[in-house]
Amino acid sequence: MSVHRIDIEGLSVTMEGEGPVVVFLHGWPDSPALWNGTVAALSDRYRCVRFALPGYDLGKPPRPVSVDEMCHLVCAVVDAVSPGEPVILVLHDWGCFFGYEFAARHPARVSRVVGADIGDTNSGAYLSALSLREKLYIAGYQLWLAMAWKLGAWWPGLANRLTRFMARTIGCRTDPSSIGWQMNYPYAMQWFKAFGGLRGVARVDKVFGPRIPILFFYGRRKPFMFHSKRWLAALENTPGSAVRGLDAGHWLMLQKPAEFNGAVRQWLDEGRLG
Repeated sequence: MSVHRIDIEGLSVTMEGEGPVVVFLHGWPDSPALWNGTVAALSDRYRCVRFALPGYDLGKPPRPVSVDEMCHLVCAVVDAVSPGEPVILVLHDWGCFFGYEFAARHPARVSRVVGADIGDTNSGAYLSALSLREKLYIAGYQLWLAMAWKLGAWWPGLANRLTRFMARTIGCRTDPSSIGWQMNYPYAMQWFKAFGGLRGVARVDKVFGPRIPILFFYGRRKPFMFHSKRWLAALENTPGSAVRGLDAGHWLMLQKPAEFNGAVRQWLDEGRLG
């Protein structure tokens, strides 16, 4: 299998396979390696494109970016690897947030989306369904990571320890040595309005429809969900879209790789034939 690497605006982009282009976006606190199994399952018929989110390559200086800058970088990658055709997005965690926003801003550049475990978290239906306990749990771990980001500029060693502690606490399987405080800037954006904050982003429940179908996965074994039941029902009634719940936690592509990768491949192949 041929592997090509190019640099696009400071991002090291890896491309494997040939065919319709699939662009993968990971989340916190991961790397492009999160998608190793999915790329192996797709690259015989699809061109798989991966890169580390800005600031997530610990071999480079911290690189926090705004939502606008992130969408610009994703657009630069998409335009470079697939200038004439829309791409498929495969997303997880913060990669979902940024990927959904890119799709909302550039719908003509996206043909299909696979979203893993982050759904309509900025919808009224989701926020109103959360219990007080769930809201406190979410605020607790996210503020912890946002504070670790703030601390990183003065005491990076402690900031790394705090970040890695939280990753272990919530069940992340990423090697702790590859986790650093500079990955936490999305939480600073959310809670401290850093780098422009998250105001003005598209309502996720308004992004998808017949024009951009989505295959949405969620893990059933979590203390709370990152989607509303209303959104699942809407997707199940949207032509071309589908929902898959797996007996897994947040990192379902690692916990249930056969089910996840098999469902992604089947859904993409059906859309390609259709």
